[in-house]
Amino acid sequence: MPGFLSVTVNSAEKGLQGAQAPRHRWYMERNFVSKRDFVNKIEASPIIAAVKSDAELELSLKSEVDVIFTLYGDICTIPAITEKIKRAGRTAMVHLDLIAGLAPKEISVDFIRDRTCADGIITTRANLIRHARDRGLATVLRYFVLDSMALDNIEKQAKQNYSSQPDVIEILPGVIVPKVMKRICAMSRVPVIAGGLIHDREDVMNMLDSGAVAISTSCPEVWEM
Repeated sequence: MPGFLSVTVNSAEKGLQGAQAPRHRWYMERNFVSKRDFVNKIEASPIIAAVKSDAELELSLKSEVDVIFTLYGDICTIPAITEKIKRAGRTAMVHLDLIAGLAPKEISVDFIRDRTCADGIITTRANLIRHARDRGLATVLRYFVLDSMALDNIEKQAKQNYSSQPDVIEILPGVIVPKVMKRICAMSRVPVIAGGLIHDREDVMNMLDSGAVAISTSCPEVWEM
């Protein structure tokens, strides 16, 4: 028997291939942030809010952060979540892997592009980056650097052709040894974000001084820096 995710995405495939539901006026009028604009935004405002609940989203919208990484939601709620972010004048990035009901397929990228107000996606799956780029979405490829194999994977990705490169890569945990972060920034062909376990100004400055262009964090105190 197919699992929930498989059934959900198969249904989404049929829906997207059939008649398209009418989009509301806000969706039709809003503008996507271009990929170049996304990189410019994080370079100009290097603190990114990573939110995992409605309560955290509300706090982030009261802060001065310009870019919000959405790490929660499902196929029913993510359209409204991203609309709320865009109505507040912020940049909405959705972690595709963490949205309940979406499978790691190109059709899930299409859902984010066609049925939400997101400016781009975050994913650990390099095979989805090219399709997201082709659909005009900003892209963040996330790596968990737990051993030397992860560094090898980052180096291999850096050698891929331009069409397969994300706009930025995100390295977790964000409090990685500065020497390792410097090595990653040197080998990467795209800007690097540090994310996770960043709780104070010292953590932020260590990563920025090591070559990261921005940091992402779920810590509200850091959003106010």
